[in-house]
Order: sequence, then C-alpha cells, then structure tokens
Amino acid sequence: MNPGWTTPEDIEAKVRRRWDDGSLLRAYANAEPFDPIEVPLRGPKPSHIGDDIAAAREWVAALDAGRRDDRRYTLHWQSIGGRQIGRNLLPTRAVVSSTEQAWALLGVTTPVRRFDELLVLTDQHPRVRQWVLAHPHRALALAPEMPQLIAAYVWLDVHRGSRRYLREISAPGVDTKFAERHRTELAAMLDVSSTGAGFLAGLGLRSKPGLVRLRLAPRLGLPAPLTEVAVRSEELAQLAAEPRVAVIVENEITYLSIDVPDDGVVIWGKGFEVDSVGRLRWLADADVLYWGDIDTHGFAILDRLRAWLPRARSVLMDRETLLAHRDRWGTEDRPATSILRRLTSDEQALYSELVADGLGERVRLEQERIDWHWVEQRLSAVNRLSDSDCAHRGKMCARPRIDKEVLAVDRRHVVTKDVVKRAAARSVKASAKLENRVVPASFIRSPAVKRFLAARQPRP
Repeated sequence: MNPGWTTPEDIEAKVRRRWDDGSLLRAYANAEPFDPIEVPLRGPKPSHIGDDIAAAREWVAALDAGRRDDRRYTLHWQSIGGRQIGRNLLPTRAVVSSTEQAWALLGVTTPVRRFDELLVLTDQHPRVRQWVLAHPHRALALAPEMPQLIAAYVWLDVHRGSRRYLREISAPGVDTKFAERHRTELAAMLDVSSTGAGFLAGLGLRSKPGLVRLRLAPRLGLPAPLTEVAVRSEELAQLAAEPRVAVIVENEITYLSIDVPDDGVVIWGKGFEVDSVGRLRWLADADVLYWGDIDTHGFAILDRLRAWLPRARSVLMDRETLLAHRDRWGTEDRPATSILRRLTSDEQALYSELVADGLGERVRLEQERIDWHWVEQRLSAVNRLSDSDCAHRGKMCARPRIDKEVLAVDRRHVVTKDVVKRAAARSVKASAKLENRVVPASFIRSPAVKRFLAARQPRP
C-alpha cells in the first residue's frame, strides 16, 4: 500500500489533537453540540487503480475495517473510474460525528467516565470546576486526590485573611505537605499567586518570619556573653536602638569577619533580602555603610537599600578596588541591566561600565575575594571618617551626592517638629544619665569622646 495514502491511524491522530488540547472534554462537559470532525482521505487516483488494483483494494479494506461498523467513524464514498477500469466506489472522507464515535476511536471511554465523576464531585464548587475544565487532563491525573484537593480549597478559601500559618490547615486527608505539593493547582483555584510567598500573602496567611542577623557593640546593651542575635524583622524594627554607625554586608562569612564599630552594629544584608534591613526605622539616624559585590546585582541591591535609607554610603564598591583585584575577577551569570536611579555619579559610572562589558565580559568581584589587608585599611579609613564627620561635628554624615543627570530630585529636606522633639528627648535622656554620676579617677575617655568634647569647647 502506498505510504502516502490515509490510514485509520491518521484519522485517529487528527481527532486526538482535539482530545490533547482539552477542547473535546470541555465541549462535552458544557453539553455543547458535537462539532463533526472531517478527515479528507488521500488514496489511489483512477490512474493508479489500474496499475495496482490489489493495493487499492487493501487500502479500502483497511479503512472499512477501521470504522468498526461506524462505531468509530463513518466513511463517505464516491464513484471513481472510467471505461478502462470500470466504475469503483472509493472512500473520500472519514467523519467523526459524535462523542461516542470520538471516545471509541481514541479508546478513552474509561478516562471519560472518570471525568464524569470529577464533574459530579466539583458541581458544588464553581471555582474548582472552572479549573477542571481549564485543565481537564491535569484534573484526570489528579482524580484520585480530587476529594483532598477540594477539601484543601474549601479550608483555604474559608480562612482567607486569618493570619494563620499553613501548618494549621485542618481538612480531611490534607496536611501541610499536601498543600505545598499542590500549591500550583490550589493557587489557580483560589486566584492567587503560585509562588511560595505570593500564595500565602494572597490568602492572608502568615509566612515564615524573616530573621535579621546582627552583631552589636557591647555599649548598645547586648548582654554578655552574647555577640550576635537573630531577630524577627518586624520585631527588630520596633527596637529602640541608637547605633552611631551600621555596616550592612552582603556575604555571610564577611559579615562575621569584620570588626563591630564602637557604638555600632554589623548587619547581614543577605543580598536582595536587604529590604528587611532597610525597614529598620532606627537606622535612619545612623551612618549606614553598605558593602556588596562589585557587579551589576551588587549595585542593584545598593540602589534598593537607598529606597529605604537614602543616606546609605557604599564602601569597597569602587573602581579602585575592582582594578586592584583584577586577578580575582569572576563572571556574573545573568547581569542586571535595569536603570538604577539612586546611585552616586561614581557608582553609576562603574555600574554602566559593568553593564556594557567595558572592562570585560560580565565582570564581577565578589566581596569575599578582596584582599583582607585591603579591606581593613579601607574600613578603618571609613570609620575614622564617620567619627570625625558625625561625632566630632555632632551632625549626620552627608547624603550621597546623586548626579542630577541620573535622577532629578528636590534637595530640600523638611525637618518636622516631631523629629526635633525626639532628638531633644534623646539629648535630655543622655544628659540625665550623667547627672550626679561620680566618674572614677582611672576612667579613660575614648578618642571619639575626647574629640567631641574638644569640639564643644569655646574657641579663644
């Protein structure tokens, strides 16, 4: 038989495409009239019949047997031929005109019966039924678990906005693992995001609290022998801390390695989780330093931090540091290309050069690759600047100078009465602590305090 002639398998393949895309099952579920599926048949031409009458008869017999007495499809015939070979009836079209024929042709009677059961099961839950119709084959795959899926859907829908943990789910046959495993399906039914955080937020459930790790100077009140704490970010934001300087570090081991400044704090920023640090209100009055990788994402994180803390300064993220460690450069996997509007002119220039591969293809310098002696020198210089510019002159360190071509901003700053009152209250509180206090003769003031007192002496 000619391989170009239509076979019963070709007829089945055309119908199966409508089964695979779910359109047959959706129309069936919605009781829509069946749209007949016609398959034009490719077969022997009149000139070929005389050449090989046996092949033509074999082709006709295969198609005729495949229809199974019209249970699978119906053949439409046409008289073909002439004086040389006589008139012959050959099939020209195969037509599937009912769901019964389609199910028989595809051999899906059993899956259709399970689909009927799913429709009955979801009849009282319109959103679940809508999902089943949108994803009929996925629903069939999950048919054994559909009762549990519906139970999970009902519990989650009822407890929207309850601020409970997902662990508290209590539905027949459902536990936390089940809900997490089927989060994609449940999210579609509940019309929320399917991401881990988005799913919980969309339902108003509580997520695992984010912890901020920080190391504080002893003078900030951390009891001995503790040197480090990890606190829920929302609780840490309410802490009445007043650090003079805060160093936010992207890499964990680097965060653990650097010295904690006097009257200061070192915080692990954890990359793009820096938002939880930026929300700490008590950092607004501190001299904030940020140290991240010298790559496009490092500057993106710095830009993100400045959305919360506009005065934050970068440290060890400069061109000099990058070029001094050329032999330690790495390659950034997927560089960022976003427009960053909160960088200083120098930072913006370096970021643009990295984006444009001006120094090489996808150049990056991870902070843990920077020579430690270089780190100590630069950090000590920055701390000295913080002491002299902040403590010595008794005012905040200057806001990073943002290039006007990068971002046009209103540079006026309004200081409200409430801010002035809080500042005055802190000053009075500090003075009250010193009232009637006897200072031991052996007490030695720190260099920062000496400079501060000297600055307050009247000039001759």
